[in-house]
Amino acid sequence: MTSEIHTEVIAAAQRSRQAAAILRTLPRAAKDVALKAIAQALRDETAVIVAANVRDVEAARLAGTDEAIVDRLTLTPERLDAIAQSVDDIVNLADPVGEVVRGYTLPNGLEVRQVRVPLGVVAMVYEARPNVTVDAATLCLKSGNAAFLRGSTSAKHSNSALVAVMQSALEASGVLADAIMMVPGDTHEAVNAVMTARGLVDVIIPRGGAGLIKSVVSGSTVPVIETGVGNCHVYVDRDADLEKALAIVLNSKTQRVSVCNAAESLLVHADVAEDFIPRLMSAFKVAQVRVHGDTVMNKYAQIAGVQCEVATDEDWEAEYYSLDIAARTVESFEEAVAHIHRWSTGHTEAIVTESTTTARNFVAAIDSAAVMVNASTRFTDGGEFGFGAEIGISTQKLHARGPMGLVELTSTKYVVSGDGHIRS
Repeated sequence: MTSEIHTEVIAAAQRSRQAAAILRTLPRAAKDVALKAIAQALRDETAVIVAANVRDVEAARLAGTDEAIVDRLTLTPERLDAIAQSVDDIVNLADPVGEVVRGYTLPNGLEVRQVRVPLGVVAMVYEARPNVTVDAATLCLKSGNAAFLRGSTSAKHSNSALVAVMQSALEASGVLADAIMMVPGDTHEAVNAVMTARGLVDVIIPRGGAGLIKSVVSGSTVPVIETGVGNCHVYVDRDADLEKALAIVLNSKTQRVSVCNAAESLLVHADVAEDFIPRLMSAFKVAQVRVHGDTVMNKYAQIAGVQCEVATDEDWEAEYYSLDIAARTVESFEEAVAHIHRWSTGHTEAIVTESTTTARNFVAAIDSAAVMVNASTRFTDGGEFGFGAEIGISTQKLHARGPMGLVELTSTKYVVSGDGHIRS
């Protein structure tokens, strides 16, 4: 027997699909007007949105939620303004819909064009990051897709306020409010209904921890674009500029710990360990970083007064979301690559080196969605890549990989034009 919540979700998905049929035909100008209205509405309604967010943050702290998760959940006026700015940035991006990927004329005179088209209804299932609500909704809108959003219950007041503000902006700009919808209900049954709404939902994108992603991938009959967790590595090579290395390691680890592109693992070539690690540990002491290290790392950590413990396999595979880092020395470039191959989640890896050859070899050897050369892992981000925002970072290899922006929210179709052609 079909439950009431399942019926509500399917009804909402049907409305989303109807909206998608309209959105796919909207010209860029109409979509950009709506996006500008959303950006302005987010700024105008900052007080309302922040008040709703405070309720979620207070509830999270009362529940004993880890501060890294609370940080992800928190919206401030400054963060809201940055979110609104990302919407402005999306307005300025080219509309991918209708772009000709390739086109040619066959010997028989038929003209063949492969053009970009929206995916349709894009469902997002994500954890306590209300900024994703706006990023996903506005990227979907610009690319002609309907956004069907299921955030976590821990952000329900924030998400409800954000969606209400965006829907009002849509209506004021003449775009169907159902272009951006929240999935009804706040139970796992509601999520299951989305995951099995094949034929109504075209694709589902999970964004969050490993448990959430695994649940969606294994339980969906709807096609899934899999985002991944980030056990990101920084490798300081024997030919590294140690000043650059110090800045890159610190930024990768400490600039914001609650995000998937923060570094969780550090590898240092033994040839520079004596010069580099003491300087790094002094900086870690100031930043209050905790080291899970090998014998060499822990020796220098203890001298500097840095909290440390012996690293285990659990540390090498951990995504900490905290001021913890797994760290070890390696005897060679090959040993560093082998360690990354074993423990990486395929998100982002960085090398610090002045050797062009070593950098080239690292890029060729590392099979991750993003590889940084002399740059922080924190740059793996749709906004930093010039996408305006991102709907997630894919670590799979089909259709989309790395930060997903407008282009990744499209598929293609073939348009074939003839003049009475028939096949013999």
